[in-house]
Amino acid sequence: MQEQYRTLAREGVHEIEINKSRFICALAPVASEAEAQDFLARIRKEHPAARHHCWAYVLGADGGIQKASDDGEPGGTAGVPMLQMLVRREVRYAIAVVTRYFGGVKLGAGGLIRAYGGVVGEALDALGTVTRKRFRLVTIGVDHQRAGRVENDLRTTGRAVREVTYGADVRIEVGLPEADLDAFRGWLADATAGTAVLEIGGEAYGEW
Repeated sequence: MQEQYRTLAREGVHEIEINKSRFICALAPVASEAEAQDFLARIRKEHPAARHHCWAYVLGADGGIQKASDDGEPGGTAGVPMLQMLVRREVRYAIAVVTRYFGGVKLGAGGLIRAYGGVVGEALDALGTVTRKRFRLVTIGVDHQRAGRVENDLRTTGRAVREVTYGADVRIEVGLPEADLDAFRGWLADATAGTAVLEIGGEAYGEW
């Protein structure tokens, strides 16, 4: 797995106008191609009168899936510069859809490339990105008497507490960088006088 990747902070829209043509860029974080296509369909439905809905998306923490469409614009003038902007900014798990309302003035191939790539870049600047880092999921099993202090210590030291479940004991799920596992074992043993149980789970990505 990649150690980290960058993705969109949130879904949003940014618009520019060039020679009376409106370029409306809708960005969204997506986890799969199906989600990307659903978002594209939603944008098409919101702008049924628009001439073009060009799009590009990048999936996978390593950017392994990259697709784009000019949707009727001259070949290579829309989807490709949009995709290049996402890749250049190292944005993953994201789709950009640029809806164009033609203003009557032809922009030429160079003008279209600058417009489509530019509006995606401006939209990324406006919406912002977040970095998601790889971590290991671990679950702590601790008695009720010690649980409150352990949870508080975890949070005050900046640990990513993901879930707390109360039953016969208290189970606290935490995200840890892989390199911190050994030190964390030692801390937990000291903090609970060796009474806590630590279960090592799978890997995931999260914000730090």
